[in-house]
Amino acid sequence: MSKSTKNIAVPTKIIDQVLGQDEAVNIIRKAAQQRRHVLLIGEPGTGKSMLGVALAELLPKSNLKDILSLPNQNDENNPSIKLLPAGSGREEVKKIQLDSKQMLKNNNFLLFIVAIFTLIAPWWVRHHYTGLIGPVGGAIMFTAFFLGGMLFLAAFAIMMSMGPRMFKQGKVSVSKVIVDNFGKKQAPFFDATGGHAGALLGDVLHDPFQSGGLGTPANQRVVAGMIHKAHLGVLFIDEIATLHPRTQHELLSALQERKFPITGQSERSAGAMVRTEPVPCDFILVAAGNLDTVKNMHPALRSRIRGYGYEIFMNETMLDTKENRLKIARFVAQEVKKENGKISHFDLTGIKAIIQEARRRANRKGHLTLHLRGLGGLVRAAGDLAKEDESKLVTGNHVKAAKKLARPLEQQISDKYIERKKEYEVITTSGKQVGRVNGLAVIGGGSALSGILLPIEAAVTQGGEKSQFIATGKLGEIAKEAILNVSAIILKYFGEDLKEKYDVFVQFLQTHEGVEGDSASIAVATAIISAFKDIPIKQEVAMTGSLSVRGDVLPVGGVSSKVEAAIDTGIKIVIVPKSNLQDIVLEKSKLSQVKIIPVTRIEEVLEHALDWNGKKKMKEYIIKNEFTVKNKTLRKSYK
Repeated sequence: MSKSTKNIAVPTKIIDQVLGQDEAVNIIRKAAQQRRHVLLIGEPGTGKSMLGVALAELLPKSNLKDILSLPNQNDENNPSIKLLPAGSGREEVKKIQLDSKQMLKNNNFLLFIVAIFTLIAPWWVRHHYTGLIGPVGGAIMFTAFFLGGMLFLAAFAIMMSMGPRMFKQGKVSVSKVIVDNFGKKQAPFFDATGGHAGALLGDVLHDPFQSGGLGTPANQRVVAGMIHKAHLGVLFIDEIATLHPRTQHELLSALQERKFPITGQSERSAGAMVRTEPVPCDFILVAAGNLDTVKNMHPALRSRIRGYGYEIFMNETMLDTKENRLKIARFVAQEVKKENGKISHFDLTGIKAIIQEARRRANRKGHLTLHLRGLGGLVRAAGDLAKEDESKLVTGNHVKAAKKLARPLEQQISDKYIERKKEYEVITTSGKQVGRVNGLAVIGGGSALSGILLPIEAAVTQGGEKSQFIATGKLGEIAKEAILNVSAIILKYFGEDLKEKYDVFVQFLQTHEGVEGDSASIAVATAIISAFKDIPIKQEVAMTGSLSVRGDVLPVGGVSSKVEAAIDTGIKIVIVPKSNLQDIVLEKSKLSQVKIIPVTRIEEVLEHALDWNGKKKMKEYIIKNEFTVKNKTLRKSYK
């Protein structure tokens, strides 16, 4: 590995800068060659927009066109469309402007001649026929003045009628370039993410001067949409499912026909009165989104992409190999280069610190994260700190300090949550309590994933005719189902006791934003058993893990973030699923502050979390017999 990012070569082509998405890169190359549409599905920050730009870079550049809107002599409200080679549109319009100005000059000269004749004719007659007297002279003079006045009135009428028209011809070009590719060196790329219908599909502007001969011609009010500007290029739309269904349908029409007429689309447009001839829009669509996008986007639009292109699911991690670690180092070099000297290069310690953070954020042992946008934010924050220190290179210490500086909002919220809950003793990390357990959860997602301590309390009371399990804390559907799974275990192994009409209550303390997921299942089961059998729970213990109806502890996500939150809170023992043990990636200095206990069964959780003093027989029944003993005598003996 290089001693600094200064010695790392950065590829010039964008497609070669994409990290960890080898399959996607291969498909993008095929899509550029065969002009195929692409649907990219994955978490934000994994390189979807970068792949779109890369596709545009791979397209040929010689076939670009300028598109002009021309007046239609037969129907003013149906402007004509004309295509010219890229860069020719401006020349065409300039030529028409010069012709219009020359016509205006000629008309002005003719009006000038008429006006001069009107003024000179009566004077000339009077001067040459002054000697005539009598009826003949008077008649000649009257005729001269009459004809002069009539010519003057005619000239004035001509000027009034032709003036507005000449004003239009002299001041406004007859044609308008609506797609201008002058000087373009590569195929166009347009990011239409979040664009309204007018920006995406084109629009016709409102005309405030609709009478008096001063109105703007319809073709001059036409504005091309990004589907037209992306002609022979790439149109990128992230979160495509957020587009209005009608807009998605019109986008589908544009994909099918490869041309789409422009008409009024917005409240400030001219409405549908003006509609151009079909405008070419032969673009490659690169649509993007997350998993929700698939079910929410227009089915016919997705079908069109799938039938005439490719669907790609983006990788979120890549294997932690020497080759991929070098790719992360190259990524750091790329980010430094993008800053154009605003931040310094990274030394070897700085590179290694970024690689270690990529491991931690992967949440998988032996993997590196591909949420590179968030990692890029850390690179910039570390670079800013190095600039403040006037350091020539960014070091590992700068990266360590930047981790706090560049904390995501979720982490900041988590820190304040823990601080306040400790202050008001909502969170306890010492002593023993019946029915109260420290669960672990996460907030946010992707590179913004942050751990949080989640206190859970349970109580068992005398109930009605049928036992009930009641959970509060604004639970989501998955969390509610997890509670039901815990209920099955309690019913299975304590069924005789529950028949005595007990109600079980579970409360997730102060979860104002709600709880979703099943990673608190073992915590809920521990709290219920503690309350049901009056066995205290050690408060220095925190836990996370899903639970099957058979009592198996299953893996969960975000383990590194959860363990880190437990350490920051002051927890001394953390229970995690054994299958997640390899996913914990934290600094040795932090891991030394806590004891990690991996488990595979609920019995192991109870053995380490509960205080069994005075409950020896019950422990033997639960732990050693693993909830499978059916001897009724033993059941009665531990009551």
